[in-house]
Amino acid sequence: MEETAGYKKLNLFQRADELVILIYKCTKNFPREEIFGLVSQMRRAAVSVPANIAEGYSRNNKRERLQFYCISRGSLAEIDYYIELSFKLKYLDEEQYKELSFKRSEVGRMLNGFINYHIRKN
Repeated sequence: MEETAGYKKLNLFQRADELVILIYKCTKNFPREEIFGLVSQMRRAAVSVPANIAEGYSRNNKRERLQFYCISRGSLAEIDYYIELSFKLKYLDEEQYKELSFKRSEVGRMLNGFINYHIRKN
């Protein structure tokens, strides 16, 4: 397990993990009726990003690695929509919206670079 735990050293994984924590904090005060709706969806998509980075990192096959990294990218697209929707519904204030959007964009840029690196590698 120690060999595969190297993903924890990736800046990308660390930033994605920060996004998860931020989303959990921001959704803590969403309306109760959203617990099994938007809150659940948003948190699930957020956790999916670093989880798929970790799983992809553990794969020996380039194609499999890329598949998991691309799943992470899809989850980020979901998060982008959930952030927009939450702001429109006034579940997020402007500061939270900007902070989440910035962190999501940061992770997105890093993930795209990571994927492109692995596509070009070998």
